[in-house]
Amino acid sequence: MGFDRRRVLKGLGAGLLAPAPLLPIRAFAGEALRFVHAYGETVLPAPARRVVSLGYTTHDTLLALGEPPIAVRYWYGDYPFGVWPWAQPYLNGAEPVLLSGEVSMEKVAALRPDLIVAISSGISKAEYSILSCIAPVLMHEPSFSTYSTPWDVMTRTLGRALGRSKEAEALVARTRDIFAAARERNPVWAGKTAVAAYHWSGETGAFVHGDNRADFLSELGFAVTPKLRQLTGPDDFYGALSPEDLSPLDADILVWVSSFAAVPDLIALPMRKTLAAHREGREVFAGPLVAGAMSHGSVLSLPFALNAIEADLTAAADGSPETVVQSALQAGLAP
Repeated sequence: MGFDRRRVLKGLGAGLLAPAPLLPIRAFAGEALRFVHAYGETVLPAPARRVVSLGYTTHDTLLALGEPPIAVRYWYGDYPFGVWPWAQPYLNGAEPVLLSGEVSMEKVAALRPDLIVAISSGISKAEYSILSCIAPVLMHEPSFSTYSTPWDVMTRTLGRALGRSKEAEALVARTRDIFAAARERNPVWAGKTAVAAYHWSGETGAFVHGDNRADFLSELGFAVTPKLRQLTGPDDFYGALSPEDLSPLDADILVWVSSFAAVPDLIALPMRKTLAAHREGREVFAGPLVAGAMSHGSVLSLPFALNAIEADLTAAADGSPETVVQSALQAGLAP
């Protein structure tokens, strides 16, 4: 589970952990804030101000709402405080503690938070119970799986927890306007299919509905291929394909999502060359930074990803094999 319950409970008695009631309670004229989630119900006596972000990407939303977390859970990437470029300006001088690896109850308690955001964290119910001895803990809503909370739901949930629902609604509206404007600028996208695919460690597959990368393309108005609708896999956010049949990936636009700038194994993948998307120059390469933005799937990262990839999506969708898709060319994927 990543922790020793007996050791943690002993720490409680020794003062190693400070239970939530010992924290100062701010005056709050409104009613308590209640959140029903997958592990039960969390009640906040007042909007939170000292927030520990245990979700791998939840710090993005907190920063967008103007509340830099006091600690950030490290996911991946070599960026200060675990915060990627699109969100760095929102730190405004804050220097959150970076929490790496398994969740340390002692480290979280020492920070004396008044809220722990564990949406998209993957913590167990047992870990949730221990963390709840430190401060109120937010988990994903019952209707979503561990990592599938949509960006707009995340924004509204955290906005309410911070007492900033108006700001959250403004962020959601602004992001929707950005997507709508992109669809309007690119009528060539209308009616097209698009797939967010991956290839690593010898496995090829696609991200499916409920995953940030697939949902990013859906927000832009793209549909999935009929075969991809039937694809499911672990945690229902991606599905692997048979090496002999990559046809579910053969969309009008095939976006390869990669954490690596160099992809020799993808370039050499034999069955990729049987796809019409490859032969007709309809592949787009989302390299490390764009892939990271798509993967974070937040109100800050999604506009960043769109700005980076819009021109290539349009070039791939225009129906002309002669149109160069710059990212594919630079990655060595062009036919």
